[in-house]
Amino acid sequence: MGRTLLIMSSALVGFGLGFLVALQLGPMSLFLVRSTLRAGLLTGLGVGAGIAVIDALYAAAGAAGAAPLLLIDPVRVVLGLVGAGMIVWLAVKTLWAACHVRAGLDGESAATPWTAFRTSLGATASNPATIVSWGAIFSAASPGEQPVALVLGVGAGSLVWVSTLAVLTAVVRRTVGVRSIRIADGIAGLGLLGFGGTLGYRTLHDA
Repeated sequence: MGRTLLIMSSALVGFGLGFLVALQLGPMSLFLVRSTLRAGLLTGLGVGAGIAVIDALYAAAGAAGAAPLLLIDPVRVVLGLVGAGMIVWLAVKTLWAACHVRAGLDGESAATPWTAFRTSLGATASNPATIVSWGAIFSAASPGEQPVALVLGVGAGSLVWVSTLAVLTAVVRRTVGVRSIRIADGIAGLGLLGFGGTLGYRTLHDA
C-alpha cells in the first residue's frame, strides 16, 4: 500500500511538472497555435503529441543523469545549431504561409497530423535546453520519488496542456477570418524567428 501511494505521489508530481513546463511560452507553443489555426484540431494535436513525447523522453534522460553530456562543447554546439536551424526553418515556413492564406482556412496540404507530429518531434528534440532543464529538475527532485512514475506523469501533464491549448485554439479558429489567420501566422513566424536567432546566437557566443 505504501509503495502504491509513493507511485501515485510521484506520478502526480511528474504531472504537475510536465503541465507547468509545457505551460511556458516557447517556439513549439507558437508552432502548435499556428498549426491548429491553419489546419485544424487534429494537426494541432499532432504537434502537441510530439511535444509531449519528447518531454517524456528528455525527462527520462534527465532522470538517468544524461544532461551533463550536453556540457561537452561539440555536442552542445551541434545540438544548439541544429535546434536553431529547425526553429528558423519553421519560422520561414510560417511567414511564407502568412502571405498565402487561403480563404477556406484549409491549411497547407502537407499539414497532416502525422506530418505535424514528425515535425514537432524533430523541432522539440533538437533544442538542447529541453534536456538540460529536465536534468536540473530531476537533480532537485526528492530521491524517494519513483522515476518511472515521475516520467510518465511528466508526459501526461505535458500532453494535457498541449491538448488543451490545441482545443482552445481550434475553438477560436471557428470564429476568425482570413485576415486574422494571416496576422497569427505573422506573429508566430516572427516569434519563431526570434527564438531561433536567440538560440543560435547563444550557442555560438558560448562556444
